[in-house]
Amino acid sequence: MRIHSTSLPFYAIATVAVKKKRSLRVGVFLFPSPYDKISKEMTSSFDTLFYWKCYILVSRRCKEGMLLIYADLVWLLNFCFDAMLLWLAAIMLKRRIRLWRLMLAALFGSLLVLLIFTPFAYIMSHIATKLVVSFFIVWICFGFHRFRFFLENVLAFYFATFMMGGGMIAFHFLLQSEMTVYSSGWLSHSTSISWLFIVIVFPILWILSKVQMGTIREKKLRFEHVIDVRVTCFGQTVCLKGLVDSGNQLRDPFTNIPVMIVELQPFAHIFPQAVLQMIQKRTYTDDIPNEWVDRIRFVPYRAVGVEQQLLVAMKPDDVQWSDGNEWTCVKKALVGFYPSSLSADGEYNCIVHPHMVMSQAS
Repeated sequence: MRIHSTSLPFYAIATVAVKKKRSLRVGVFLFPSPYDKISKEMTSSFDTLFYWKCYILVSRRCKEGMLLIYADLVWLLNFCFDAMLLWLAAIMLKRRIRLWRLMLAALFGSLLVLLIFTPFAYIMSHIATKLVVSFFIVWICFGFHRFRFFLENVLAFYFATFMMGGGMIAFHFLLQSEMTVYSSGWLSHSTSISWLFIVIVFPILWILSKVQMGTIREKKLRFEHVIDVRVTCFGQTVCLKGLVDSGNQLRDPFTNIPVMIVELQPFAHIFPQAVLQMIQKRTYTDDIPNEWVDRIRFVPYRAVGVEQQLLVAMKPDDVQWSDGNEWTCVKKALVGFYPSSLSADGEYNCIVHPHMVMSQAS
């Protein structure tokens, strides 16, 4: 194997392995960056070496038993790929990262890749080293605020890496046409992935992934808009406008049933006077009708800037919601009554628990 450089000035320590007959000679030397002319017979391709994110530019055999490697392109490609993967992970998590942190993390990861040309290549091929290196890359890029924050960043980085790598492999095999079929399966005669394929497909996949992240985010935001809600209590149905709010995580502490918060006013004509007073005062009274006793629940809740209070809730006969297409029945739900108005402009009069919408929609 013979290491060469292109127009970029580069100095490297390289491990040289030249196969002669059945023996394998290995040597290490320091060399400058020559400006070599490449013959037309030396077509280049990408081969993956030990490191799981290392795409290395290798020419076909220029002499028997020798490979020509462009070490500066190895560094440049890995630097760009690391930076784009970290950027994609930040987009997935909606993290704001500093440019110098992103560049420093990509530089750290790309420089370590060059260790595969040294006698320390066996260290870089170990799975523990790969994990530690990825942890350091994520730490440099995103920092460490708390363990959960760091773990989310690591998982997003791995997800982006596997998504891009899997997409490139899928595209590569999709373009393969030569195939031999056997009785037990099939075997494809695939060619090595060319450098031009990597340079073109990687940015395309990155852009598609970024666009898809935006599409997923838009679908998620569809749950944060006003929907039609129908609540039935004692045979009487009340129609409401509900805001699906991801910030509403209120549940009954005993049954874990999600609670939908509604304004009291639309239900005032249904409730007895004793129940209305109990909701307004948020205290239990003994003069509640018997048919209401089994339905009443007291749910503790805490709002921003307000100490913990009790919200009077009840088990309705039926709850349904619609996004304009069809009505969907909610199997388990509690309705909590708020004495005041929930919306200043009257756009909605109830706050729907997101679990009521997402669980039924799925």
